[in-house]
Amino acid sequence: MGMQVQVTFDAADPTRLAEFWALALDYVPQPPPEGFATWDNLKRAIGLPEERFDEFAFIVDPHGRGPRLLFQKVPEGKTAKNRVHLDVDPKRGGADGWSTVMHHVERLVSAGATVLNEKDDQTGRCVVLQDPEGNEFCVH
Repeated sequence: MGMQVQVTFDAADPTRLAEFWALALDYVPQPPPEGFATWDNLKRAIGLPEERFDEFAFIVDPHGRGPRLLFQKVPEGKTAKNRVHLDVDPKRGGADGWSTVMHHVERLVSAGATVLNEKDDQTGRCVVLQDPEGNEFCVH
């Protein structure tokens, strides 16, 4: 059996980036751990100063299949091309192909993504985008 994976994004604004990727992947904010009504309650319980409450956000696949995504605040901005990127497939094995891809791209652009280019080569057809903080990803 494989290991569980968490994907971690460095971010200037973890909450905003988590909201974007929740839309991109049909994920939801991760509920706080058992015994805590909110994440803020947990943060208080562990002694995190309130000025640091915005330093991280988590989203999860509501069906429990995909990895958890962590968005953590860092002081520096993105400076180079990603060496790893996510591929997003909104078709879900039967929806109307390219029109579904383009509809999802439009939703993501409305949420702050930037279209870089469209590719159609030996690896397949996709639209290459950047999220609101410049991380590249593909929708195919």
